[in-house]
Amino acid sequence: MDEGQVEWLSTVVSASMTEGRVDWLTAVIVGGVAGWMANKFMHAHAHLATDIVAGVVGAVILNAIAERVGYHYGGWVAFFVLGFFGACLLLLPIRLVRVRMRPPRAPDDW
Repeated sequence: MDEGQVEWLSTVVSASMTEGRVDWLTAVIVGGVAGWMANKFMHAHAHLATDIVAGVVGAVILNAIAERVGYHYGGWVAFFVLGFFGACLLLLPIRLVRVRMRPPRAPDDW
């Protein structure tokens, strides 16, 4: 990556916003909580590290997309909301694979 791309990515994650800055530590904490909540919502049964990575990466991806389309978010709350939805999108393949691979249950076991 060249310097312009690094600066743009840094701006997406730690942009100065009306509610304050979302720095790297806050991004990890908020993204981790968003990923954990998305894991519980999606019933993906993923590990805690997967939750944190999904939350942070999902938040960064959706924040970058939001910036590109002109939506200027307003702090860590919007980072959390976009992180939740981004983590849901990233955990969806895990959920689909686990549902397809589990053994079938008898109808009386439902």
